[in-house]
Amino acid sequence: MKVLVTGGTGFVGREVVRQLTAAAHEVWLWTRAGTVVAVGQPSRLPPPQSPSRLVAAGKISETPAAGGDTCPTTATNLTGFDAIIHLAGIINEVGDQTFENVHTRLTEKIVTLAKRTGVKRFLHISALGTRANATARYHQTKWAAEEIVRASGLDWTIFRPSIIYGPGDGFVNLFARLARFSPVVPLIGGGRTKFQPVSVENVARCFVAALNEPAACGKVFNLAGEDVLTMREMVETVLRVTRRRRLLLPLPFAIARTQAALAEFCFAKLLRRPPPLNRDQVTMLREDNVSDTHQADELFGLRHEPFAEAIARYLQQARQATDPPAGYH
Repeated sequence: MKVLVTGGTGFVGREVVRQLTAAAHEVWLWTRAGTVVAVGQPSRLPPPQSPSRLVAAGKISETPAAGGDTCPTTATNLTGFDAIIHLAGIINEVGDQTFENVHTRLTEKIVTLAKRTGVKRFLHISALGTRANATARYHQTKWAAEEIVRASGLDWTIFRPSIIYGPGDGFVNLFARLARFSPVVPLIGGGRTKFQPVSVENVARCFVAALNEPAACGKVFNLAGEDVLTMREMVETVLRVTRRRRLLLPLPFAIARTQAALAEFCFAKLLRRPPPLNRDQVTMLREDNVSDTHQADELFGLRHEPFAEAIARYLQQARQATDPPAGYH
């Protein structure tokens, strides 16, 4: 199949592209300039970027005028594609890269282009916890995007993964780096929030398998691993795998929210960079992120490796590459 991928140089996108190429699909990426380019070898992909910067720059990110087409050249470029895998998304807002622009308006634009140019298959990434009347703006805009996809008339499939881990992820590796330099690791809300972390390989496997799976059309699949772990348990696993001892400091939600607001101001407003923590993330940590996933597991034949064993491989390699020589203090 000829497949267009948005967000193709992001964490999930790179693995999806790798598996698509291995399955002999013809893979194209949406670029910063609003054009599409063919992918040769996945190993030659550019360095990871913010997915929004990859696919939301240029005319496609503009709010379409009523009844107008802001990017006719893009519509021409999409002709001939069999499927679109829409992975673009952000967890932090900076400037015009807002949740509404990237999650909702961008999805609306791409769905419109797909319909106009005859693309039938549309695979969309959402997030576990997305629902009507969600408390976090992140989930609210993800829900709005899902509604656009569901109403599109395309052969759509929506995936809602829990927290995704793997080499280069922004969660496990974040705590591993923090533990490397800090004697204290803060746990928002005491680290009691529950998750079902899922590997990036399994998430990508679902996207690739769904392309030619009629039973996946018109359905929403929750993606998660078998291990149900609290935030504290995941951090403790990271510390155990990296052989470090650190003080785990419970951080009340109120204090975390204040710190997040300050980080948003300093980083997003002043430095124009993604903050290390935002208020939406604090809000989402107030609720568990778990689900029954047997539907996806059975249809796509997923087998989940224990979280501790899976992260041990890449964290130990990273630690060997970055730790100081023996005897250094």
